[in-house]
Amino acid sequence: MSSKVGAIVIAGVLILGAFFIGSAFSGFSLFGGGEEYTDVGQSVVEQVRNVAQLTTVEVIESTMIEKGNDFGWLNWARGDRIFMFVVAKIGAGIDFERFYESSFDVDTETGTVTVELPAAEITYISLDNEQTQVIDRSTGVLTQGDPQLESDARQVAEDVLQQSAIEAGILERADENARSVIEGLLLELGYTRVVFVEGSAGS
Repeated sequence: MSSKVGAIVIAGVLILGAFFIGSAFSGFSLFGGGEEYTDVGQSVVEQVRNVAQLTTVEVIESTMIEKGNDFGWLNWARGDRIFMFVVAKIGAGIDFERFYESSFDVDTETGTVTVELPAAEITYISLDNEQTQVIDRSTGVLTQGDPQLESDARQVAEDVLQQSAIEAGILERADENARSVIEGLLLELGYTRVVFVEGSAGS
C-alpha cells in the first residue's frame, strides 16, 4: 500500500513540475497574468523629443534667378533687372513638440506601440551668403533701380529651392529618419513592435 502511495506522490510531483515548466515557456502563471507592458509615460515622450536632431535631413540646393521689370524697347531707359546665383541649405524634419503621451498607444499584452507621427515639414531655409552672388544687375539710364529687388529675388529663390528640395524627396527622407530613430528607441526600451499611423491635423 505504501509503495502505491509513493508512486502516486512521485507522479503528482512530476505532473506539477511539468505544468510549471510549461507555464514558464507559455507565459501563463498560476498566480496571475504574464508580463504586462506599461503605457508610454512623460519620460519616454521626453526621450523621443530629445532625438529630434538625429532625424533632421539637410540638403544644399542652388538655382539661377532672374528678376526685374520688362519695359520692352524702353528697357534701356527704365529697365531694372537682376541676375543671381543663389545657394541655400534646406532642412526638414518632424515637429517633435507635437508628441504627447496620447501620441502613443501601447498594447500592454503584446508590447506593440502605435505611434501617431506628425507629417515631416521644411524646418528651415538658410541662404549661403558666401556662395550666393549677383551675376549681373542692369538698370536703365533714367532709373536708379529698385533697392528691394535683390531681396525680392532672394525670396523667389527660397521658394524655388524649397520646392526643388521637396520634389527631390527631402520630406520622405525626414519621415524615414524619424520612423527609424523612434522605432529604435522604443525597441531599446523593451517594447516588441512599433506601428506608425499618420497623426491627425493639428495634433
